[in-house]
Amino acid sequence: MTDTAHDTAPRTDGPRTDQESRVSGIDTHTDIDYAEAARILGRSFMYVRYFKWRYIAKFLMKLGSYALPLALIPWPVKILTDHVILGRPLADAKGYPDYMWPLIEMMQGYSTLEILFVLAAIGMTLVITIGSYTTGYEDEVEAGLAQGHDYATQTENKIHGGHSTASGIYGLVEFILSTRLVQSLNHTLRSQIFARIGALSMTQLEDQRIGDSIYRVMYDAPQINEIFYELTHTPIMSILLWIQAMITVRSAYPDHPEIYLMTMAILPIYFVISTLFSRTVRRRGQAARVAGALTTSTIEEGMDNVLAVQSLGGNKHEKSRFEGDSAESFARFRSVALMWFFIGQVGAVVGKLAELAFLLFVLSLVIDGHLTPGDLAALWVYFGYLRGPAMSLSILWVRLQDNVAAMRRVFAMLDLAKEDDLGDINLPPIRDGIKLSNVGLVYPDGRRALDGISLEANVGQIVALVGPTGAGKTSLAYLVPRFHQASEGMITIDGHPVDTLRLESLRDQVTYVFQETQLFSDSIRDNIRYGKLDASQEEVEQGARTAGIHDFIQSLPEGYDTTLGGSTSSRLSVGQKQRIAIARGLLRESRILILDEPTSALDPETEQYLVQSLHEAAKDRLVIIIAHRLSTIAHADKIVFMEDGRIREQGSHNELIALGGHYKAFVDLQTTIAG
Repeated sequence: MTDTAHDTAPRTDGPRTDQESRVSGIDTHTDIDYAEAARILGRSFMYVRYFKWRYIAKFLMKLGSYALPLALIPWPVKILTDHVILGRPLADAKGYPDYMWPLIEMMQGYSTLEILFVLAAIGMTLVITIGSYTTGYEDEVEAGLAQGHDYATQTENKIHGGHSTASGIYGLVEFILSTRLVQSLNHTLRSQIFARIGALSMTQLEDQRIGDSIYRVMYDAPQINEIFYELTHTPIMSILLWIQAMITVRSAYPDHPEIYLMTMAILPIYFVISTLFSRTVRRRGQAARVAGALTTSTIEEGMDNVLAVQSLGGNKHEKSRFEGDSAESFARFRSVALMWFFIGQVGAVVGKLAELAFLLFVLSLVIDGHLTPGDLAALWVYFGYLRGPAMSLSILWVRLQDNVAAMRRVFAMLDLAKEDDLGDINLPPIRDGIKLSNVGLVYPDGRRALDGISLEANVGQIVALVGPTGAGKTSLAYLVPRFHQASEGMITIDGHPVDTLRLESLRDQVTYVFQETQLFSDSIRDNIRYGKLDASQEEVEQGARTAGIHDFIQSLPEGYDTTLGGSTSSRLSVGQKQRIAIARGLLRESRILILDEPTSALDPETEQYLVQSLHEAAKDRLVIIIAHRLSTIAHADKIVFMEDGRIREQGSHNELIALGGHYKAFVDLQTTIAG
């Protein structure tokens, strides 16, 4: 048997913690090396292809939000200091880049007050256009909610927030573009994950915890944002801004290259510091996410099984289990927060030392008369622009490592093998039926479920699969729509091997109504017509009548418009839910209808009505029923008695009773218990 869910299992390069074992079957690769981190970053960045032009527009606007203040802000500060506060004549002005000289020459002969008015006009223009002030500070545009250090509370800001380092008209435009781009990116990635989960095989879905899947979609996926932006934005933008600042400073102070060369020393220092922490960031980030996913899974399981918890007095146990998982989650997130705090403090110390060295150097030039006090004010602004890109570039690698841990979890989900079509044949409308020839099934863990199964079932028949619990009835039924793939033997439908058929065309003609009723939080009408969305009201009601649920639905205040979910669903009995699910299966009008224990929750009268209706429905379809009740199976056209994964007997009720074998013993046991 080929089972992609297990043949493509992730590597187990690192030891798994207890939490990782509990939270997911696919989190087996717990340590990420530098090469894999680089591959994850590259794969994340490839999502740019979906938004190429918007990405370029955002890049250019973000570059402009830095470059414009860098070019314009420092020099009005120098003019204000030297020629307004200190009163130096503009005729003696020096230390300005080439593009500022037209303004200096225009103001020649202006009084101090007139110069001040010009500077005020420049400041107001900057405020309106890019939100920057002549004091050297930049306003920003951003929209964010209050958040904590954990990933869950940061998610909303990541998927809906926008940001611009500029403000004013320019910043508003960039903010709108940023918000739309972020939302589109997250929508695309989340949709891909959700689609992949829906395309997984039955085996994979059973192995994957729902809470962990939700965490990957909700909280891990948004971590792509920073990679998406920063992988190119920071390196290219930092280099361009540093070059712009260097050229400007060289233009204004050609005799003092030390001013910009000093900032270059920051790059290797920060890079060495950040490299030392990169692996720790990845490991702690992944551990924190696993802990958060486990807490989500614990909540989901507790809510899903709340009736069992209450009936068995397990509230204290569940509370204790949640407290343990929640406490571990907080501890993991605290360790991440403390780690970033430590990295930040180390960086701050290095930054302050660089500031002190730069300040002392420039002050010495001012004291010696090589520079003016206005030069000190301008250069202090430029030092920030020279130091900032160097710092951003050097710590980029470590900043992305936490995102790498999240995206590894996302890609692990996306890389799970979906149920691929083994064939390329579209199944024509079924006319005859199915045939199984010496079919066997072995589960991935080595358990044999079926052995030597040979069976024919034709359209127009009701075939009942009967036998003790664990006999292999459901496993056999799963082979028809290929929820499981047979390990050996052949299954054909109208002569077509199922492995040669396209899955969609196969399942379009096979409807499976599971024993565990699954209804959606939608109206009863939409639940019934879920498999046939264009069904008319008459068709919906006919399906409900066949399933014996129409009168009950009509008795509800809102009838077929009654919305299921929450308190409404809790007021429906198991049998009522079961009949809604059966009505949904009947409405689809597929040629093969498989019902798993369809009468297990029905009273005898309703059961008899449903069985009669199924005989009517079987006139133009094959109905396969998995059942234990004698009253359900006795009138089937063919009864298949199974035991230990084998077919022991098959025939009509009377034939098998006359045979006096396994089936008769099964019937006698039911009769004895009933008596």
